[in-house]
Amino acid sequence: MTTDQDCPGLLPEPTVAELRLEAVLHALADPTRLRIVADLAAVGGDELNCLAFELPVTKSTLTHHFRVLREAGLIRQHRRGTSKMNTLRAADLSARFPGLLDAVLVAAGPCFTTPKPAAR
Repeated sequence: MTTDQDCPGLLPEPTVAELRLEAVLHALADPTRLRIVADLAAVGGDELNCLAFELPVTKSTLTHHFRVLREAGLIRQHRRGTSKMNTLRAADLSARFPGLLDAVLVAAGPCFTTPKPAAR
């Protein structure tokens, strides 16, 4: 686990070499966590505050999901004031497990699309 000396608000996370496939897959197996990852991928590297995610879970459950994602190495979190900001570690995941994240997001895509209303 590492923290960045230049960013004192950065929370501990595994290095690229410490990323474990079973931890990544376990984190992605939960629909809520998969949704968080998909939402972060959709913003293309931008940061999102924990409160930006519209998920039907309690704040404590959401905190748990973010911790699992961070400890698995899928996201990077840092504190900005009273907020926790999140970014997807897409480049790190791609370096360690080429194509994995893209394949998971493509496969999960239909799960997160809103069905179009039927034509009348």
